[in-house]
Amino acid sequence: MSRKRKTVVETDADVILIGAGIMSATLGVLLKELNPDLSIEIYERLDVAAAESSDAWNNAGTGHSAFCELNYTPQKANGTVDVKKAISIAESFEISKQFWTYLLDKGILKDPCSFIRNIPHLSFVWGEKNVEYLKTRYNNLKSCNLFNEMQYSENPAEIKEWVPLIMEGRDEREPIAATKVDLGTDVNFGSLTREMFSYLAKQDKVALHFHHEIRDLNKQDDGSWEIKVKNLDSGNKKKRLAKFVFIGAGGGSLLLLEKANIKEGKGFGGFPVSGQWLKCTNEEVIARHHAKVYGKAAVGAPPMSVPHLDTRIINGKQALLFGPYAGFSTKFLKNGSYFDLAASIKFSNIRPMISAGLKSIDLTKYLIEQVRQSPEDRFQALKEYMPNADIKDWELEIAGQRVQVIKKKPSGGGILEFGTEVVSAGDGSIAALLGASPGASTAVSIMIELMGKCFKKEMQTADWQSKIREMIPSFGQKLAEDDELCQETRQRTSAALKLNEKVLA
Repeated sequence: MSRKRKTVVETDADVILIGAGIMSATLGVLLKELNPDLSIEIYERLDVAAAESSDAWNNAGTGHSAFCELNYTPQKANGTVDVKKAISIAESFEISKQFWTYLLDKGILKDPCSFIRNIPHLSFVWGEKNVEYLKTRYNNLKSCNLFNEMQYSENPAEIKEWVPLIMEGRDEREPIAATKVDLGTDVNFGSLTREMFSYLAKQDKVALHFHHEIRDLNKQDDGSWEIKVKNLDSGNKKKRLAKFVFIGAGGGSLLLLEKANIKEGKGFGGFPVSGQWLKCTNEEVIARHHAKVYGKAAVGAPPMSVPHLDTRIINGKQALLFGPYAGFSTKFLKNGSYFDLAASIKFSNIRPMISAGLKSIDLTKYLIEQVRQSPEDRFQALKEYMPNADIKDWELEIAGQRVQVIKKKPSGGGILEFGTEVVSAGDGSIAALLGASPGASTAVSIMIELMGKCFKKEMQTADWQSKIREMIPSFGQKLAEDDELCQETRQRTSAALKLNEKVLA
């Protein structure tokens, strides 16, 4: 009896990662730790890693743990506040901190202060309805151990101790409220990403290529993927074969997913939203604010436009930002083309995009108003959070570009979603990450979910299960449901990441 011979797929690489942002860096390190023999090629169209969405000026950097972001706890029509998403995001961020702790223990990352700092997270609101909302949110979250350190106050004197710049010059008769979590962080995802890629580039069977653009993706009969790449320096083109491809190109992922032409990617569209910051230039003012303070978004505003007065540590120096102010551009990347939006419209997604557009009139109106804002208009928004602000102390800084996901509904229509979406082929040979916030902070959880779809057999092996638990000790358990495990995990990661130390002198 003849034995059926197994087909051997000859490829140039086991894995090709498209885009040198936090997602590709995280997936690359995870896979290389799980299987050191994997060959990996990374392609980035710019000349440095993390220059688009992951970079410090292009990313909110909150360490999105849902401590202060009010858009993760929506209020329903009946007045109740839904906290499920906040709890899920907080849990995911704890997973990221565990992975970073492992990388520090292994010497893959050197100094936690180069990418993460302890900065308190606050929510601040005014007006009776908003105060009632924040109090309800606080009461709902406080019962979860991930949020048990949260403080709540309606006392102007106490809030002034927390954030003096926000209280100085404010009308004392106005109802106000704030919550505060001292465990909050500021994360420089640009620095973190570059350090992870620096490690990857030194590993056997890993090649990192900058200034290379992916022109096409084609599925081969043997199940592998042919990638057409152009060297933007020389103009030379080449083809590469890989068993698995990850498209982690930020706003550019949708266009590449469409080129891959997998059935699971049909019907997805994108809605680009640009951003700007006001950056403080007065060192005395910068030194007086030590917090990330988030408020409520305007009606119709996208989540990336939730206003915040934000202490950042960028290149080792304290900075103070306010914003972001939303805008509209047809580019899908900060360094993209104005034809990106038009190029993304296909027969399969035109109906969902039109449907989502008709349902997003408020958002469209809001973006038009934002684009038309004068410097004085922007400054007035800042004064709502910092009444004594002086326009001389602030200048405009261009932020990143985001592409929100438009998802096809079973009815054939579409819905605009604010979040991230993993799209993978049924055979697990290719996957793409679409969307934006809170992507960077939850990158580890997202990439583990992706590996569960695309490396299903490997993820079920004892070796991979054991290694994942070494990297993420709480893997498979819910911190939100285990007080002791949550406390132990936070103590360990806080010590390793130096989050117990006073950051700002």
